Amino acid sequence: MNRRFIFSIPLLFFASCVGQYESLLNGTDSELKYTKAMEYFEAKKFNRSRELFDRIVMVYRGTPKDDTIQYYLGLSYYYFGDYVEAEATFDMFTQVFPRSPFTQKARFLRIDCLYDMTYRWELDQLPTHKALAVINEFLYDYPTSEYTDKCKELMDELHERLERKSYESAKLYYKIEDYRAAAHALKNILKDNPDNRYREDIMYHIVASNYKYAANSVSYRQRERFLVVIDEYYNFISEFPDSKYTPELAGMFRRAQRATARSENSASEIE
Repeated sequence: MNRRFIFSIPLLFFASCVGQYESLLNGTDSELKYTKAMEYFEAKKFNRSRELFDRIVMVYRGTPKDDTIQYYLGLSYYYFGDYVEAEATFDMFTQVFPRSPFTQKARFLRIDCLYDMTYRWELDQLPTHKALAVINEFLYDYPTSEYTDKCKELMDELHERLERKSYESAKLYYKIEDYRAAAHALKNILKDNPDNRYREDIMYHIVASNYKYAANSVSYRQRERFLVVIDEYYNFISEFPDSKYTPELAGMFRRAQRATARSENSASEIE
């Protein structure tokens, strides 16, 4: 048998399949499109299923199949890996069909899409805030859902990103040696979120920032600023007596005490 003929058989079969699919896609038999879309979905051919579901969304609008088609359209986008379209489809679905049997799962999958669209802590965290808001709404509406534990896990990870973002942003002032701004920014983090998981590191940098700010101040300002260092050291040591930072901060504390003692002695001599 001619070798070219043998090789051409799969190509002809492939071309025939493509031609049949194009005919189906552009045809007018909506019921057949629905049936084949479900078959493609079950066969994990999500690119084809999403195209077919998309073609019949308007045809079945307001019918008993409406929520099924829109839900499976979202699933097709989701499993195809197009999380942007999947999220938008699930969002619209849950607004239009709040009581559908598919709604809870659709809302959870939307959360998964939003989580996938978040960025590392170093980058813009607006998507993180959006994802957290949607997770909070889900947990409020479905407190005992089978997805509750997963949602809490995602929420904890996203909160960690925000906490690290705020900590690293404030610490940047410390790195560029703007110690007054660093101390202020770090204090604000704990004011807004006392339970920040970086609390120990933040409080360490508060002491260190105040110490370096005082040490670099003009002499007549040093006493009052070293007194702040002493206060912040006591705050730190009361919470973290066995911290890895304790030896370093203890050195700052002793130097601050000596500096304030010298200033007090100088003041007494002047009197």
